[in-house]
Amino acid sequence: MDWKRLVEFALLGSGDLEQYAILLIRVSLGLFFAISGANKLFVAEKTQTMYRTLVGAKVPFPQLMTYIVSGVEFVGGCFLTVGFLSSLACLALLVDMLVAILTTTLSAMPKGLSPLNWLDDFLYLPEVLYVLFFIWLICSGPGKFGVDYWLAGRLQW
Repeated sequence: MDWKRLVEFALLGSGDLEQYAILLIRVSLGLFFAISGANKLFVAEKTQTMYRTLVGAKVPFPQLMTYIVSGVEFVGGCFLTVGFLSSLACLALLVDMLVAILTTTLSAMPKGLSPLNWLDDFLYLPEVLYVLFFIWLICSGPGKFGVDYWLAGRLQW
């Protein structure tokens, strides 16, 4: 066994595997948001639930916003899944999650927590994890296994 390589991997990870990690995160997030957005757009019960959530959060123009938010999730998720306009899709979905955190998630958190316990609960929220993944994907790019990578290779500057 090559101990030096094992120690380097333990300390530094593997650049050779990074593209597969990006692919896994990008496709998983993309599919999640594409499916979630599609359900909110095309399944009447889910559309009504989304509408009631926005009304409860006092979001202006809840009927219109139901379709805008659901459309952003569906289109952004589809784009992210195939790696097309990935940074733009991540940015749109990041804003979507920040608004969700500010309008519904924060108000649902338990009151009276110590700052450390509040932070613990906050970081446990899936929306926060999505935001962090979107920031990472914007910074790392969509990886080699996406339409953006193929398009960038075709552009001549």
